[in-house]
Formats: sequence, structure tokens, C-alpha cells
Amino acid sequence: MSEKFDFKKQYRDLYMPGEIPRQIEVPPMNFICVDGAGDPNGSEYEKAVGITFTIKMSKMSGAQPAGYFEYVVPPLEGLWWYEDGAFDFHRRDNWLWTSMIRQPDFVTPEVFEWAVHTCRKKKPELDVSKARFETFTEGLCVQILHRGPYATEPQSVELMRQFMEQNQLKDATGLLRKHHEIYLSDPRKTAPDKLRTVLRHPAERNSPGNDL
Repeated sequence: MSEKFDFKKQYRDLYMPGEIPRQIEVPPMNFICVDGAGDPNGSEYEKAVGITFTIKMSKMSGAQPAGYFEYVVPPLEGLWWYEDGAFDFHRRDNWLWTSMIRQPDFVTPEVFEWAVHTCRKKKPELDVSKARFETFTEGLCVQILHRGPYATEPQSVELMRQFMEQNQLKDATGLLRKHHEIYLSDPRKTAPDKLRTVLRHPAERNSPGNDL
């Protein structure tokens, strides 16, 4: 039996960075997304996950899309921001966020609509009306692997900011380009000190003569 396609293994530069910040150019990718506000309780995430698994398991009913291949579902990701653009790790009640899961290239808007329709029939208790399909283009970023609880992420973010200063880059995190997290560990099954999370901040090249 051939091995399932694993995005984390095939794109290690995107999903397996080191604990030292590095610059990366992130290509366009397709996602199923759900937007929310405040401290997420998990229920919103289930909407993106439910549709994703409907697509993955479509082969069981012979309804798999053209170009379908066996794959490991990519990790859950999240974009985080405030309306004023200044993200604060400690003011959870004011968070705005997008929960998202990457999709294989064979997933098109038409495949997504089919999956939403199928999910509504099989799981009527799951409101998938807020889910959407989006091609997300991130571009130039700086990222790092954060080990430990989410509460200590600011320490790794500070390392990214120092890296940007040293490499003529400017942190572009705000309303348009957002604080990005990729969850490599399941917090329900992993001790806080063992969690692994990719932190990614959008960056801009500093114009000559401009101060950081």
C-alpha cells in the first residue's frame, strides 16, 4: 500500500521550521475557513474539520473528486487579530480569528459546495453555514517553531521581531496580514510544555533609509 501524502513531510519548510526564526516565501494555498470572535470554545473549529473529513472520506461512497489521492489531513491553523490591528495575547475577549485547514489541490469551490451539502445531510446538528473556501496568499513571512504552552508564545514572537530587525525586515502583522499559528500538537492529548506550534508573522522588506 502506498504511503498517504503528508503535507507536513512534503512541505517541511512550511510546517517543520526550527526554533530559530527564518524567512520564508509562502505560496498560495486553498483552505476551508471559519471566522469567529472572542475566546474560541472549539465548536467553531468543528465546522471546518467536519467539511474537511467529508471530503477526505468521499472515497468510501465512491463520490471522490477528480484527481483525489490518499492524504493525511493537514494540521489546524489559525489567524488572529484585533480590530485596531494590535494583537494582544492576554486580551482574549477581544480576539478576532479565522480557523482554517489546508486542502489538496483537487478541492475546488465546486467540491467544497458538494461537501457542505453532504455534511448538512449527514450531520444536521453541525451548522456549516459560516464555512467558506478561500485561496490564501501569504507571501513573505518570518516563522519559528514554538515549544511549550500558548501563554509563552510572546517569547518566540520577540525572537521573530529581533530577526526582522537584524535582516532589514518589518513586521507587517495587522488587520490585513495577521498573526498566524499552525497547531502541530493536539492540546487535548499533549502536556502544555510539550506543545509544538508554528508561529508565522507577515513581513515587509525595509525600504532604504527607513527606520524599523
